Amino acid sequence: MTHAEAESRDEGYGLNRPARSELDDASGQDAALQDSVPQAPVHEDAVLQDSDAGLYAPIIAGNYADPSIIRVGDDYYMTHSSYKLTPGLIIWHSRDLRNWRRVGAALTRYAGDVWAPDFVMHNDRFYIYYPAGGTNWVVTASNPAGPWSEPACLGIRGIDPGHTVGPDGKRYLHMSGGAFAALSDDGLSVIGEVKQVYDGWRYPQDWVVEAYSLEGPKVTYHNGYYYLTVAVGGTAGPPTSHMAVSSRSRTPWGPWEHSPYNPIIRTWSKEEPWWSKGHASLIDTPDGEWWMVYHAYRNGYHTLGRQTLLERVEWSADGWFRVAGRGRGVNSPPQEVLLDSLNEAELGLHWQCEGCAPSSRFRTGPNGLTAEGTAEGAERSPLFFMPGHERYTAQVEIAVEGDAEGRLLLYYNDSAYLGIGISAKGVRHFRSFKSYAAIPTGGGRAFLRIVNDEHIVSFYFSSDGAEWFRYDKTVEVSGMHHNTLGGFQSLRIGLDVAGAGKAIFRNFSYEAEAWTAGQ
Repeated sequence: MTHAEAESRDEGYGLNRPARSELDDASGQDAALQDSVPQAPVHEDAVLQDSDAGLYAPIIAGNYADPSIIRVGDDYYMTHSSYKLTPGLIIWHSRDLRNWRRVGAALTRYAGDVWAPDFVMHNDRFYIYYPAGGTNWVVTASNPAGPWSEPACLGIRGIDPGHTVGPDGKRYLHMSGGAFAALSDDGLSVIGEVKQVYDGWRYPQDWVVEAYSLEGPKVTYHNGYYYLTVAVGGTAGPPTSHMAVSSRSRTPWGPWEHSPYNPIIRTWSKEEPWWSKGHASLIDTPDGEWWMVYHAYRNGYHTLGRQTLLERVEWSADGWFRVAGRGRGVNSPPQEVLLDSLNEAELGLHWQCEGCAPSSRFRTGPNGLTAEGTAEGAERSPLFFMPGHERYTAQVEIAVEGDAEGRLLLYYNDSAYLGIGISAKGVRHFRSFKSYAAIPTGGGRAFLRIVNDEHIVSFYFSSDGAEWFRYDKTVEVSGMHHNTLGGFQSLRIGLDVAGAGKAIFRNFSYEAEAWTAGQ
C-alpha cells in the first residue's frame, strides 16, 4: 500500500480419475466489477483449495515466479514474470487469497523477455511496471482485467522495478541493486537521474547462497514507515540460496534501518519441502490481517518451476513484520481436471506461445485448433499449457493432413523436449536428441496421451479414444529444469506441428492428482 493510499484509508496408470471440477465463476465479485471483468470461458478451471494453515503452498502451482499483488476492496489481483510467453503478465483474481482465477492479460502481443513486474494501484488507476529488453516499461488500465495500454518505455536500465509514493505525493521507482528514480506525476516517464539509495542487508559470509543479487524491491507503507522488502542470495542454485529481507525508513529514499527479523523468509536446509524461497510482496486484508506472497521451488520438483506461496505475517510491538508460523507445510494444489474442446472462438488464458502470440500460428474454429507446419520442421513455438502437479495425464485428439506431424510434447526449451506424434506414417516417440520409428496406425488421426508420474513419463496412443496402447519407451525427466538447463523455465505441456501440412487439435484434457499433503 502506498503512502497516499494509506492516508485515504487509515488407464490404470496409478492415477485416480477425479470428477469434473467446479469452475470458479467469480460470483462473489461486486456487481460493477462482475459486469466489467471479462469472464473466462467455461473450460477455464480455477486453482481451488482450502486450508486453515498459516502457509498455503502453493496458491498458484506451476512456474509463476516473482509475484506482485494488490488489493482493491475485497478483491485481490496478482501477476508474475511471464518471460517470453504470450499473452504475458497474466492477471489473476481472488477474494480469499487462496483460490485464484485468470481474468486477463496485460500484454496480448509479444513484448520481449518480461521479468519481475510490480502491480500497483494509484489514484484509482492500475499500473504494471516491468523490465524487458534491457530497459523498463509500464502499462496502465482502468480495470485490472483490462484492456491495458500499449507499453510506455521508461528508458532506464535495471530490473525488478518497485513503485512507491512519497509523503509529498510524488512517485518513485526502486530498482535492483538499490537504484532509485523519480517518476513523472502520471507515472509514465522517469525524471532526473537514477540514484543509489539502498545497499541492502548482508547475511553472514558462511551462508550457502548462489550470489548476493539484490533484487525484487517491493515497498509497503505502514504506520509512518516505508518498508522496503527485497530478495538477496540468488534465485536458484542451492536450496538455501534465496531469501527475503526488509528494511524501513521514514522516506522512500532512506536512510534505512534493517529488520531484526531478517531474513524474513529463507530455506534453511535441503530437508525442507520448499527450496530457494524469496521475492516477497506484502498484502493486507479488509479485516486487518497481513500476508506475504513469494515464490519457491518444490523440493524434488524443480521441473515445475518457481511457484507462488502465501504465508501469514504478524507485526511486532516495535513495528516490524515477521512470519507468523513455522512455514513448512505442503497442502495444495488439489486434484484438477481441465477439459478444453479447442473449438471456441478464442483460446483460454491457460494457453501461451513463446516469442509470439498464439493467434500468429494457431487458428481457432468450430472444428478445432488448426496449425500449419513447414517443410523445414518445427521451428516455431508450440502452444503451451503450464502443469502444476507431480502426477498428471495430458491427452489430445490430433488429425493431420499432408506431410505434417501433430505432436503432444513435454517441453523445457528447444534443445530439451520429448513427446509423441501422429503423421500419415503412424505414431512415433521422439526426444530432442533422438527419434524412433513410427508405428503404423492406418490413418492420420489419433488420440495421444502423456502420463507424468513423479517424473516417470509414459506415452500412449489410440485410434478411437477407447482402446489404448502404450508406447514401449519410458523416460525419466527430473533433470529438465533451470539448475541443469538454465533459463528459469519449467517442463511444460505443448501442442505442436512439424512438416509441410497442417494439424487439427481437439479435446485437450489435463487430469491431475492432488499433491501429497502434510510434508
